[in-house]
Amino acid sequence: MSAAEKHDVFQAIADPTRRRILELLAKKDLAVTEISSQFPMSRTAVSKHLRILTEAKLVNGQKIGREKRYTLQPEPIKEMKNWLSYFDQYWDNKLQILQYLVEDEKRQDE
Repeated sequence: MSAAEKHDVFQAIADPTRRRILELLAKKDLAVTEISSQFPMSRTAVSKHLRILTEAKLVNGQKIGREKRYTLQPEPIKEMKNWLSYFDQYWDNKLQILQYLVEDEKRQDE
């Protein structure tokens, strides 16, 4: 199994710690030490989360001097958003039905 096949985007974002790491990286590129300072876990544990995010191509790590800095790679998130947007029609339909039922109930009460 190649690294790209080990973790897909949905598996990677399933964990709240990894979602928080993505939020941090959305603001700016960060070194491992800066990221790990935001969590009550070891740097090794944070590095494992970063490895999963890297395998899912959500982040990219680059060695700069003695540290490794991570950058958010938003393209897989955009692809996921496009896929999820297909299901908006389902929710829109359910909300329209709910609106109709509430308004119908109001009319009956008047």
